[in-house]
Amino acid sequence: MVAAEVTDSNDGKDDEQDTANPGRLRARLRADLTTAMKARDKVVVAVLRTTLAAFDDAEAVPPPAVGPATGPATSEYVAGTSVGLGSAEVARRELTLDDLYAVLRAQIDERTAQAHTYAAHGQAEAGDRLRREADVLRGYLPG
Repeated sequence: MVAAEVTDSNDGKDDEQDTANPGRLRARLRADLTTAMKARDKVVVAVLRTTLAAFDDAEAVPPPAVGPATGPATSEYVAGTSVGLGSAEVARRELTLDDLYAVLRAQIDERTAQAHTYAAHGQAEAGDRLRREADVLRGYLPG
């Protein structure tokens, strides 16, 4: 099974470094994604892509309030816009390793709950796929 090969590829060497650096966990996920893509393991590829996207979503900051109190328009063509390259960019939140693990746990919980729902509605194959995805993600949790 490729999923076991992907998640066990570090043999515990990176676990100590992962606790100190959230970027290290992302790098491990990306490296495992590349390995899974080369192995054409669709389940692992899908779950790692989704998890990396969930990390990116968690870093997003909430949009500013929209309304008349947001200030004067900064463009003569469109009210409430800003002018210039990168003028509308906002710094992203920096997630701690605990934040990333919380996202991982949420992904696992979501897949587990959906697997039960699929099984209850006679979709055992879809439920099994979600359980495999949850098992892949569990390999990235400490402990």
